[in-house]
Amino acid sequence: MRILLTLLLLPYLTLAQPALDRQGHRGCRGLMPENTIPAMKKALDLGVTTLELDVVISKDKQVVVSHDTYMVADIATRPDGTPVTKADEKSINLYQLTYDEIKRFDVGRRPHPQFPQQQNFPAYKPLLAELIDSVETYAKAKGMPQPRYNIEIKSNPATDGVYHPAPAEFVKLVMDVIGSRKLGTRFNIQSFDVRPLQLIHQQVPDVALAYLTANPKTLAENLTTLGFKPAIYSPYYKTVTPEMVKACHEQGLKIIPWTVNTKPEIDTLIGLGVDGIITDYPNLF
Repeated sequence: MRILLTLLLLPYLTLAQPALDRQGHRGCRGLMPENTIPAMKKALDLGVTTLELDVVISKDKQVVVSHDTYMVADIATRPDGTPVTKADEKSINLYQLTYDEIKRFDVGRRPHPQFPQQQNFPAYKPLLAELIDSVETYAKAKGMPQPRYNIEIKSNPATDGVYHPAPAEFVKLVMDVIGSRKLGTRFNIQSFDVRPLQLIHQQVPDVALAYLTANPKTLAENLTTLGFKPAIYSPYYKTVTPEMVKACHEQGLKIIPWTVNTKPEIDTLIGLGVDGIITDYPNLF
């Protein structure tokens, strides 16, 4: 009788469990060149629900998909075919280059020292608008659900005006692109920098925000720094505790840790009740 009752209730029990938000970090950095359109398409093929990506600003005020504000030596090759070196990487400042100049650098051909499984091929840093358009077209053609986008604003008070514009301009440029793509609620903005999050919270309070952290402070301490409750709290995965998960849920926050790259760690965090996982290896889901 108990088994029969369980079987009858199973569809309802399944529905009651919120689905895990499967997020592909920089698309699927462990498998494809990071923050490129092919990486995003591959992540969709692997069943991610949210594409995690980063944005910076070019000299001509274009919103470029890139984790770093300069050409990182691990992945970048100059237009003349020579590799970018550690000694000169930070001098190749994306905020001082037009997008046409940025696009001429290759960021996919070189094997990544930290990701031996990564497939390598010629690739470039795309515009946010191009990436969204390409992904939306791909998902529709494949009959896939339209994905969400977790878009990180890469800013820091120490580098305002040097590697990126000040928050007000940065936020406007990003939100203008997102608004032009009619994503509705299929996106959130995340940042380690509280300033863009605070601006968006004040100007467009219905936009979902995620506060990224990488420190040993408590949830309460970090929320005090932020100044409001975001929709999502996104801590470094090694700082997550059962108490943190419980505190987030008690305050109505989703908790989505980053960047979790082994199956046992993913399973452990799911067991703690997190709402999503950000990983370089979405194939592990």
